[in-house]
Amino acid sequence: MEFARPPTTRFEVDIGEAEVARYARDGFLVIDRITSDEEIEWLCGVYDQLLAMPTTGFLDGMFDLSRPYGSTEPPQLGQLLAPDRFVKSLRETAYYRNAQRISSKLLTLPMPELESWCHLIFKGPRSRAETPWHQDEAYWEPHKKFNTLATWLPLDDVDTENGCLWYVPGSHRGDVLPHRHGGNNPAVHVLEFAGSADTSKAQPIRLRAGGLTLHAPRTYHYAGVNRTDRIRRAWGLVFQSAPTLRETPVHHPWWFEGKAAHARAKEV
Repeated sequence: MEFARPPTTRFEVDIGEAEVARYARDGFLVIDRITSDEEIEWLCGVYDQLLAMPTTGFLDGMFDLSRPYGSTEPPQLGQLLAPDRFVKSLRETAYYRNAQRISSKLLTLPMPELESWCHLIFKGPRSRAETPWHQDEAYWEPHKKFNTLATWLPLDDVDTENGCLWYVPGSHRGDVLPHRHGGNNPAVHVLEFAGSADTSKAQPIRLRAGGLTLHAPRTYHYAGVNRTDRIRRAWGLVFQSAPTLRETPVHHPWWFEGKAAHARAKEV
């Protein structure tokens, strides 16, 4: 698979002490614009090329978070992990440079110490699949400790009609709550809270294409269905320090259940 080179874009975005304090208080931050129209057009073209890949139903390819592993139906809530293995030039974009600079300040880590990985996540036209309320850290290996944050770049205008993100301010200060797989089926990758969580103060984040959100790994967040006739495309980019081993792994049984279900499905 070959991609055009990204445009030569000079578009610099930075944050100050007020934004750092807001992120510390709320557990998320919103940037109105992270890159240029020209670069958004390039990212959309790359994204659509990747969407043309066949759906494998497994974590090494295109899969549907809302359906059991192995499903090859057109995804309702589609994801492709590590698209940067195909698009090496992502790191050359203003989007990447700006997100890296901002993440460095929010994580209080020098940019050379930051690791990164990314994923595509999309909702097809008229998709009824929600992204349930969850915390990102619930997806990660329970024997490792992370210092990380996630960024989310919509390539289409997003609002409550097509599945914008919702955040609960201040929810990042607590522990990781118990989670379960969608429909309580370990073969469904998407996670949701297994019990009650207070989302009464949730805020929808409406953004134009090219805006950016950044959130902490324990911040409660959600995205609704896509009621429109257009796809809703988003590019997730995560920055972190190198994970370290915990002396005692945390008790996240859903992680082991999902890993075992994925392995069983691959054997079929």
